[in-house]
Amino acid sequence: MKFTKMHGIGNDYVYVNCFKEEVKDPENLSIKLSNRHTGIGSDGLILIKPSTKADFFMDMYNADGSRGKMCGNGIRCVGKYVYDHKMTDKTSLSIETLSGIKYLELNVGEDGKVILVKVNMGEPILKTKDIPVVFDKERVINEPFTVDGINYNLTAVSMGNPHAIVYIDDVDGLEIEKTGPKFEFDSRFPERVNTEFVKVLDRKNIQMRVWERGSGETMACGTGACAVATASILNGYVDNDVTIHLLGGDLTISWEGEGNDLYMKGNAVTVFEGDYPV
Repeated sequence: MKFTKMHGIGNDYVYVNCFKEEVKDPENLSIKLSNRHTGIGSDGLILIKPSTKADFFMDMYNADGSRGKMCGNGIRCVGKYVYDHKMTDKTSLSIETLSGIKYLELNVGEDGKVILVKVNMGEPILKTKDIPVVFDKERVINEPFTVDGINYNLTAVSMGNPHAIVYIDDVDGLEIEKTGPKFEFDSRFPERVNTEFVKVLDRKNIQMRVWERGSGETMACGTGACAVATASILNGYVDNDVTIHLLGGDLTISWEGEGNDLYMKGNAVTVFEGDYPV
C-alpha cells in the first residue's frame, strides 16, 4: 500500500489515496500505522476517497482506531495532497467529511506546490445536546465544571467534533497525561471529548495544548484551535482575528461571531512517501 506522511503544524497523519488503493480494515490499520515504534508513526490515518457530494471525501481514523468526523489540520493536508498529486487543478475545493462539506482555498508556492490552506470550517455549534455534553443549560459558556475534584470554568464547542475549553495559568507546566484522560472519559461527554488547556496572552494571541480523544496529546488540533478561538471570542477575551500558538506551530482564526462561518488558515507539509506491507 502506497502512503504519504503529512502534517499540519505537527499534527501528523498517514494519507492513503483510495482512488488507487483499497483499505479493508481502516480501524486496525490506523492502530498499526500510528504506532511510533513499530509502525510509521502518526496521530491517525486519513483516507482520500471519491465523493458524490463534493470534490473529495476525507475519511479519518484516530490512533486508537476510532473513527473521527473532522480534522482541521488533516483537511488542509488533503487539499495539498490532491493538488500536489495532480488529482485536481482547482485551488478552490470542496471536501466532504462526516461533519459536512468544508471549503478550502489553496495557496500555491512558486514551485507549484501548496504551502498554505484556508478552510471555511462552518459555524461553531454551541447547543449542549449537539456538541454533545450533558448539562442543565442550553449552552456551556464559562460555566463551573469539576473534574477529578478540581474546579474549572468550562466552555463547550463543537466544530463537527466535541471540544471542552478550560483556561489555566500555566499551560507549559500542565501534567496533561494525567488531566487529559479525566476530561476525555468523563461521563458528561457521551462521545468522549477533545480538551484544550488555554492561556490568553493578549487580545490577538492565545497559547494552547490539546488532549485529543483517541490520540492523547498532539502537537496541534485544527478543530481545537477553532473551538478555542470561538470560546475566547464569546467570553470577550480576544478580538475576532486571533493567532493560536500550539506546540507544533501557529494557526490564524477569524470569526465575526454568531451567525457567521469561521475561517482557519495554516500550513500543510509533506514529510515522506513510501510503501507499507498489508
